[in-house]
Amino acid sequence: MLQEITITLFNYVAGFLGGTFLLRFWMQAIHVRRPNTFGDFIFALTDWLVKPLRRVIPGFRGLDWASLLGACLIALLFSAAVNLIFGALNPEAILVGALGAMINWAYYGLLLVILLQVAISWINPYAPQAGFINSLTAPLLRPIRRVVPLIGNVDISPMILMFLVYVVWRVAMQLLIYL
Repeated sequence: MLQEITITLFNYVAGFLGGTFLLRFWMQAIHVRRPNTFGDFIFALTDWLVKPLRRVIPGFRGLDWASLLGACLIALLFSAAVNLIFGALNPEAILVGALGAMINWAYYGLLLVILLQVAISWINPYAPQAGFINSLTAPLLRPIRRVVPLIGNVDISPMILMFLVYVVWRVAMQLLIYL
């Protein structure tokens, strides 16, 4: 029971931190103009690790590799901690666990952003954070919107994207089982 509680606590903390590093990477990869409050929070939460990592790994071709490496390090620490709790430090299991954690963080983070975008578009499309949330999903929704028209003034492209992301996530997790 104590093991489960500890792993759950590690999972929440690592998932929040790792997801934040992945969000920072995505924001900079698609050149999102960050809003004052939320963007500042993301950068303040990740600067402690990203800034030192940038000295070793600078950005390249518009990608912030230090943010991605930060997410990888958090995933490795999380996976190592879980393995240690179960009494084994198998390097292969740690690497596979870290990769699985990052895939899960990306999947659940993307689902959260899509659901936020849908909710904001229904409730208050002119909310201060609406532009920021829309810009996070726009590069993924744009190709779908080109192919799938509005149906009765309803945009179903977020549902299609959620389904596609789910399929990719399931395939990736199944492939991890065979590693």
